[in-house]
Amino acid sequence: MRIAQVAPLFESVPPKLYGGTERVVSYLTEELVRLGHDVTLFASGDSQTAARLIAPCKRALRLDTGCKDQLVHQLLELEQVADQANRFDVIHYHVDCLHLPMARRLNVPHVTTLHGSLEGPDLVPFYREFDEVPLISISDSQRVPLPFVNWQKTIHHGLPAGLHHFRPQPGAYLAFLGRISPEKRPDRAIEIARRAGLPLRIAAKVDSKDAEYFKRVIEPLLDGASVEFIGEIGGESKDTFLGEAYALLFPIDWSEPFGLVMIEALACGTPVIAWRHGSVPEVIEAGVTGFVVDSIDAAVDAVKRVPEIDRRRCRASFDQRFVSGRMARDYLKAYERVRRQHRYLSRNGTSTGVDAVLQAEATE
Repeated sequence: MRIAQVAPLFESVPPKLYGGTERVVSYLTEELVRLGHDVTLFASGDSQTAARLIAPCKRALRLDTGCKDQLVHQLLELEQVADQANRFDVIHYHVDCLHLPMARRLNVPHVTTLHGSLEGPDLVPFYREFDEVPLISISDSQRVPLPFVNWQKTIHHGLPAGLHHFRPQPGAYLAFLGRISPEKRPDRAIEIARRAGLPLRIAAKVDSKDAEYFKRVIEPLLDGASVEFIGEIGGESKDTFLGEAYALLFPIDWSEPFGLVMIEALACGTPVIAWRHGSVPEVIEAGVTGFVVDSIDAAVDAVKRVPEIDRRRCRASFDQRFVSGRMARDYLKAYERVRRQHRYLSRNGTSTGVDAVLQAEATE
């Protein structure tokens, strides 16, 4: 199959350090190439891929100090996609909603994975206008604000099976990994660790928009001993950081669409203690791969119960549910589905009855 992957330009594919969406796009792209498909990746020029790379900008926009207007680069990317659209059997977009007016007018099967939160009243009229566009959710919980759109499937993220190394023995510290921001609640992680009597290591990036929050709320809580701030990490450093942790704390205060760090921890065999928001109950099997909590008290109690969790079960859950091979196979099924929908619409001029036809084909 000839497949286009259209990535955001904010980070490279894969990102050098933090960057969930671009990391998933990379894992999916490389797995599709490995499976023998003809894949073209639209991404920044510093991306690394076995696919054909088309780059509207030389480097990731976040790292390009000379970039003053990110939007024009993103629009250039969409123009490049439109210019080559007829080369592809399917176009897979990962760029939020910027492309939808264009994608609707291209006579090419397409699907969009929405990677962010869909909460907020502004999105409702927009997606009501584009309610025919085929969409993929990354968790069932992500769908809740927009139940009326053309959801094709929920496809949980996956990682390459050999990316992280299983460590059967737990370390002696709690870990917080990701981004310093109010909704990620690193302040909760600090309180949990202190009350549980364990050191906390924080490996996270600080975006410019969160710099004031970090300086005002988090920095005064850092002491370099019981609470240590490491900064942004990636690659082998991340693997070691997660694998040698006693448990990962994921004390979010928002409807997290997925939470890639949770499955990164499971791949290392590290249990996860996470707040009951967003995708968490879909990802973490309570009492098996970690604990799902609703309060600081419950989180502190969960830290004490970590020895109940078998780290081998954590890794087994990852292998069964969250590897990139499974993710790619799920997406290939979605691609075939939108291609059949497109053919039906081209023949009949309407989507009325398409679901019945697809269901009949699936049972043949």
